[in-house]
Amino acid sequence: MGAQHHNHGHGHGPGHHHHGPPASGNASKAFAIAVTLNVGFVIAEVAAGLVSGSMALLADAGHNLSDVLSLLLAWAANILSARPPSQRFTYGLKSSSILAAIANAALLWVAIGAILVETIRRFAEPAPVAGMTMIVVAGIGIVVNAVSALLFAKGRKSDLNLRAAFVHLMADAAVSAGVVVAGIAVLLTGQALIDPITSLLITAVIAWSSWGLLGDSLRMGMLGVPSGIDIGEVRAFLERQRGVERVHDLHVWPMSTTQTALTAHLVMPGGHPSDAFLREIAHALDHDFGIDHPTFQVETDPEGACVVECHAAT
Repeated sequence: MGAQHHNHGHGHGPGHHHHGPPASGNASKAFAIAVTLNVGFVIAEVAAGLVSGSMALLADAGHNLSDVLSLLLAWAANILSARPPSQRFTYGLKSSSILAAIANAALLWVAIGAILVETIRRFAEPAPVAGMTMIVVAGIGIVVNAVSALLFAKGRKSDLNLRAAFVHLMADAAVSAGVVVAGIAVLLTGQALIDPITSLLITAVIAWSSWGLLGDSLRMGMLGVPSGIDIGEVRAFLERQRGVERVHDLHVWPMSTTQTALTAHLVMPGGHPSDAFLREIAHALDHDFGIDHPTFQVETDPEGACVVECHAAT
């Protein structure tokens, strides 16, 4: 890619490089396995609920059905984000992963609310655990959700969409664990209040652990600077480059849950830099800050560089 030096001093080229979409084969396989496991568990839970007459199991089956929906949303976003750019969607559909992360964070908090409502109701009307069947099925739920979550454990560190799936599944594993512990305690002591107390504690832990996910999802949805990137450090890095007098109109935002874009005006009175110079800056931004889609506009007139920012300030 050669640098384009327009008459009005706009340098736009090597610093604006396109990375191919992230590989989605492994993630798609993980989603396929997780969806299959959870659909199978929902069917088994419905059957067990009908046989044992446990409304709690049937209600939990409905909750786990929402897990399948959240996984399908994340899976669809993973596939869409890998699609190439088009004339209408020039960035491709990468931002669908951000929308899915927001939706999954919202679904998780809806589930937290539903669990909390049921917990409060059980404080008012304590109900015994529906026997050993409920404990066994909840134990299976721990295995299914934990195994499903582990499929996304590695990817969650670099992809908020996969992190949302991981947190959702781990939250359900925790709920199932709480059901098992509470069920055993109730059977041993006969104290029905143990069940809602345990549920309340688990709900608080899930809410605390998922708060960051919700905040990161909304920040990305509003095109905020991704967490982990200090825009002050980015500005200082650009201003340290040889020939750069100052930097203005610096913007950093997420293109997807895995890719970050940057645009900046570089004031360089000495003239337009070489292609190698722009390539070096682009490489450093990718390596040091995880910004893999930078665009630079080079300006040679120090006085004219303030037009955009000064106009916005007034």
